[in-house]
Amino acid sequence: MSSSTAWKDADDTGDTGDTDTGTTYTDAADAADADGYDSYDDLPERLIGYPAVFHALGIGSSAVRTVLDHGCGPGKVAARVVEASGARVVAADVSPGMLAVARERHPHPRIDHRLIEDGRLAFLDDGSVDAAMSCFVFVTVGEIEGLHDIAAEVHRVLRPGGRYAVLDTNPRSTGIRFSTFRTGDPGRVYTKGERRGTRLERPGGAAPLDLADHHWPCQTYLDVLGKAGFTDLDVHEPVLPRHSALLGSRPAEADHPPFLVVSGVKG
Repeated sequence: MSSSTAWKDADDTGDTGDTDTGTTYTDAADAADADGYDSYDDLPERLIGYPAVFHALGIGSSAVRTVLDHGCGPGKVAARVVEASGARVVAADVSPGMLAVARERHPHPRIDHRLIEDGRLAFLDDGSVDAAMSCFVFVTVGEIEGLHDIAAEVHRVLRPGGRYAVLDTNPRSTGIRFSTFRTGDPGRVYTKGERRGTRLERPGGAAPLDLADHHWPCQTYLDVLGKAGFTDLDVHEPVLPRHSALLGSRPAEADHPPFLVVSGVKG
């Protein structure tokens, strides 16, 4: 679905949203919390979300040699990029604890782990990366200005023609219990920027991870990327392929899109 399609979310109300900062990665800066993120079994993301992002960015093609993973967390997605391609990855995060886990558990000679300070990617020149992604980053930001800052900085470091993809839990699937997570309460309508609880189930009887994320309607993603200067905006809501039974015989992911992928091109 391209941005030319009129997109209206029933919950796209309000202007600035809740100013609570929610679960940013700076809240999980120590290694123990980062370990919790790393131990989460992200099977739905691996089957549905990340392939959609890789496809949107053209990862694996000869044109994508350098990828920015903005908000890399414990580093699992960056590792999958180098496994799927010959690209070099700049894996950046605001949390030293997340980066410590990423360097320890997911090292690779083609991954450069870097700390984001004051919101700036000071270690990257203008137009120096071929593609960029932010996976489950926007939902951690509680103020719309923070989203604009991220998109503007990513736009700066992308080369002309490079694409930026944002992956988050789908705001239109709140309250649905998916195989390993649920975001939001069933039957509740969330407003723009409102705090919205997310529970990630962990394997082996480990305690679940309870996060305080934020609700951003699809239109917010389009507005943020558009204001930053991205064009050719695209919205994708992937579901589990019908032939896949890795999540069980009839998982919610087969009928409801658990993730939202919004992407755009730097002109």
